[in-house]
Amino acid sequence: MSDDTQTPQGDAVLPGDGLREGIIDTLRNDIGDALIDTLLKPNDDLWVRVSAESWLATGQALKAAGFTYFCFLSAIDWLPSPFGNSQDDPDDEPKKIDMTIKQGYTGGETRMQVFARLTDIDRHVGVTIKADVADDNQVVDSWSHLFAGANWHERECHEMFGIGFNNHPDLRNMYLPGDFEGHPLKKDFPLLARMVKPWPGIVDVEPMPDFEEAAPPAEEAAPADEAPAVTNEAGVDS
Repeated sequence: MSDDTQTPQGDAVLPGDGLREGIIDTLRNDIGDALIDTLLKPNDDLWVRVSAESWLATGQALKAAGFTYFCFLSAIDWLPSPFGNSQDDPDDEPKKIDMTIKQGYTGGETRMQVFARLTDIDRHVGVTIKADVADDNQVVDSWSHLFAGANWHERECHEMFGIGFNNHPDLRNMYLPGDFEGHPLKKDFPLLARMVKPWPGIVDVEPMPDFEEAAPPAEEAAPADEAPAVTNEAGVDS
């Protein structure tokens, strides 16, 4: 672990981040080689990538180390969208899409990754945990009995990305019909809007009317000397 040090020439260097470096060391002691990669931005944030087989063990180790607050769990599909970029002009000539999969922080070896965020509220530090999910076996162990909040997030992740969670008590769909086919948040899911019109699927909107032209002319007020006569209760003009 690094501390505030000086170079041999006596020039001061930026301080390290002993807190997050200690978290990495503790996790490596607990899960060993299952800790595949890390990214530490000193005094900012921490990312770790672990093996899918150690997903549960990683959650248990971090909870024991003080990360008791579960923030969220979801998945990432690193496949570039075969339907193009939402910022492309649909009237332009179609561009050739580079389908090369490029994972983000801490890298990766598969298209799909599951990731979660835990926080140590006493030390005010968080960590993002990622794991590769094999294309032919998109399953990791459930955290639902470890963090109660993971139950809902795992159900949503299963429904939208197709990730399975071993030992989850109930992975029924929450948003879609039970017999719905496919997973809408996967990049290659064929949305109807993409099939009807080029991505992003421009919607035809009827223009609003021009109120200045459409409004009827206002009635002009009668001059004071031409004001209408007032009839009293007896019906006699006054």
